[in-house]
Amino acid sequence: MVDGPIVAVRGEVYREVAPELARFTVTATARDREREAVLARLAERAAAVRVLLDAAEPAVDRRETGDLRVWPETKRSGERVVAWHGSVATTVTVTDFTALGELMLRLADQDQVEVAGPWWSLRPDSPAYREARHAAIADALARAREYAEALGSRVTALLELADNGLAPQPMMTRAAFKSGGPADAPPELELDPQPQSVHAAVEARFTITEPVLD
Repeated sequence: MVDGPIVAVRGEVYREVAPELARFTVTATARDREREAVLARLAERAAAVRVLLDAAEPAVDRRETGDLRVWPETKRSGERVVAWHGSVATTVTVTDFTALGELMLRLADQDQVEVAGPWWSLRPDSPAYREARHAAIADALARAREYAEALGSRVTALLELADNGLAPQPMMTRAAFKSGGPADAPPELELDPQPQSVHAAVEARFTITEPVLD
């Protein structure tokens, strides 16, 4: 049991920091009456995307292929297949933002390729999170001292510190480009990295000396 007065405060901080990662998706598509033709074209277009991403190293931090789809198009009146469709999507993570716009344009200029993004974010282990937590603790201590000073007291010890969670609030933008073929002129693209909001909060309880109540 604690003897003496206690002050309970909440320390909180909001910050905007520069993003560290940019993600976008590249989706290659194909359509034909023959399934084999769709598979061949899809493999060819996916390979062309891979070549461009290989050339973009080391700006590309990682890439992940997912959502491979091949499906038939049928008539409403029955199950007769009139065409085959295929798509394969790749998620690309970039750390060098100076190369991001050019890379997205080159990918979007490929035949039957759609590019969507970017989505800005921080790394999971970003120093911004640690700095926000430290700032929240400092804010809690400053608040406790202010309340103690108003009572003619001073903070003597920390009793409890609880983390209310650190919540990154990513801001994003989306630009989508779909190429109709190599002859299409690529659009001009200017990307401004969007700041990321970071919020940290703690609950703290401190003991203080006896107030001077005049």
